[in-house]
Amino acid sequence: MRCRDLVGVAAGWCLLLGSAGGSVLRPANGLSWSAPGGASGSVPWNIVVLLTLLTLLPALVLSMTPFVRLLVVFHFLRQALGTQSTPTNQTLIGLALILSFFLMQPVMSAVHDRALVPYEQGKLSVMAAMEQATPPLRQFMLKYVREKDLALFLDLAHQSRPERRDEVEMRVVIPAYILSELKAGFQIGAALYLPFLVVDMVVASITTSVGMLQLPPVVISTPLKILLFVMVDGWNLVVGSLMKSFS
Repeated sequence: MRCRDLVGVAAGWCLLLGSAGGSVLRPANGLSWSAPGGASGSVPWNIVVLLTLLTLLPALVLSMTPFVRLLVVFHFLRQALGTQSTPTNQTLIGLALILSFFLMQPVMSAVHDRALVPYEQGKLSVMAAMEQATPPLRQFMLKYVREKDLALFLDLAHQSRPERRDEVEMRVVIPAYILSELKAGFQIGAALYLPFLVVDMVVASITTSVGMLQLPPVVISTPLKILLFVMVDGWNLVVGSLMKSFS
């Protein structure tokens, strides 16, 4: 997908989000939006509304993409290595964002083709475009939602279990998806932590047995863990395993 297509997808989702706030948007000439009463808003006001809706994009990225799982695993990995602030938060967030985009590209393409393009051509209204854009996202999230989390939010929403999973409302799917991703991220992070914990325990036992009480074990174990991680090509293994977990 080209860069202009990505901008189009983001703008399209902002337009679709605008409908949730009660405004009805129409693609008159690409710039004029119509309010429920039929009055057209000015271009500066439209720009203000669009920029305001763009602030919701970070929440969408966090709640409807693999970003949460990836970032949790990367932070666990950094803690296990004992490198404190290396890689930096910006580096980990950037890596998680790029990988999330890589994983979500088919979904974004489906949303673009099914909803944004017909909407720009005037073939769909805002509500119809939103309905067409929702199924690809719901289908993606439902692949990784645990039944337990889904049942929890169905119960909290006082809804009966639908006959088909694709009939579950997005207000139930999204929080269930976040919980499932957090659990998956913590599971993977715990599995990554164990080998480095063994190294810490071995180093602490050796330094204590030889009487090196003045030298903290972490001073010795950290270089060993980094060396071990580099020798096994750790970043390739971690990122490869994470990406395969979404296949």
